[in-house]
Amino acid sequence: MLRTFFLVAFAFSFGTVSAHHGWSSFDETKPIYLEGIVKSVKWQNPHAEVMLEINRVEPPAALTRFSIPKQSAPVDAVTILGTAKAPNRKDAVWEIEFAPITRMDAWKVAPIKAGEKIAVVGYTFKDEKGEATLRVEFLMGNGKVTPLRSAPQ
Repeated sequence: MLRTFFLVAFAFSFGTVSAHHGWSSFDETKPIYLEGIVKSVKWQNPHAEVMLEINRVEPPAALTRFSIPKQSAPVDAVTILGTAKAPNRKDAVWEIEFAPITRMDAWKVAPIKAGEKIAVVGYTFKDEKGEATLRVEFLMGNGKVTPLRSAPQ
């Protein structure tokens, strides 16, 4: 009986862990720009998530002219924002994975709510295959860009 309990607990924990996407799963050579209306929100660890109904637009030209706050990780914000493109895939709704809640708090990002309009730049899977999931590198809103790779510097 105890052995069965541990096997079930192990299987459950493996399924939970495998659902989480680490940075290595994403193609950081092709930044993607998405904007749209938030349909639902999970503001919890291991990271905040939203379902975003996108409006399929190209990134604004002014994206590279925003002042980007410094963060502890070395990230080339100008190149990433300057090369971001709308996705090729046609999904209307994307799962958006943000940083852990503690990092969102460190950047003073207020919890996102359903119905809000947001824009993000981040990465999806190689060749845009698999789920319509984007790991956020930058969040745009209220006239500013917030980096989310690491903590504020």
